[in-house]
Amino acid sequence: MSFLKTEKMSAHKDKHVGWITFNNPARHNAVSLEMWQGLADIANDFARDDDIRVVVVHGAGDKAFVSGADISEFAEQRDSAAATQRYDAVAQEGMQALKNLNKPTLAMIQGYCIGGGVGVALNCDIRIAADHSRFAVPAAKLGLGYEFDGVRKLVDVVGPSFAQEIFFTARQFSAPEALAMGLINRMVPKEELLSYVTQYADTIAANAPMTVGSIKTIVGEIVKDASLRNVALCDQLVAQCFNSADFTEGRTAFMEKRKPVFTGR
Repeated sequence: MSFLKTEKMSAHKDKHVGWITFNNPARHNAVSLEMWQGLADIANDFARDDDIRVVVVHGAGDKAFVSGADISEFAEQRDSAAATQRYDAVAQEGMQALKNLNKPTLAMIQGYCIGGGVGVALNCDIRIAADHSRFAVPAAKLGLGYEFDGVRKLVDVVGPSFAQEIFFTARQFSAPEALAMGLINRMVPKEELLSYVTQYADTIAANAPMTVGSIKTIVGEIVKDASLRNVALCDQLVAQCFNSADFTEGRTAFMEKRKPVFTGR
């Protein structure tokens, strides 16, 4: 994509599926400042593209999904509290753009998923990992502080006890351990990961976009504090589904015993 300012992030579209690639395999896809910005740029572009119904996030090569922040940049980009604040603002922009993307997002994980990589995966809706993958948040080995939102997201997914174990030990967890904790949704053999995720994405993309999108929004409202929930928005989205041409198509296809062809309208 011509608007990207770095070759360490790339994106492409395959029918209704958008693919986001962390493209820094020489450093196990460690994320630099320009890569965080690239993530925001791609996610925002995909959000505006009505033809894209699902987004898959993955790392280049087979060694790592994302191995965390590029520590080689710390001396330059995070050498003071002010510099760290600027860096964190850009990183948060990337994370928020992914989290707020208005389409289902799948993290396709193989190899190392460490530190910020876990953060990227947690900001996707569904996490599918190869059976050789490894997970860790090594903040306690580096003396790093973790922001409230990042810790809360992990707690929301795995619960407080597992979240504490992940942070307290700072050790690497295997894919079966991650599956048992609920950190990942599915674990598949390494050689089947790409085909499995591709089929999963295509399955979601074939469903009614308005229904899928409404569920993403409604679930997002459910996990908010009760005082912040926009229930009226949820009701509005449900009504839009019932008033849509896709609802008519879905009913008609069911009666005619054929696959529906949804347009998102």
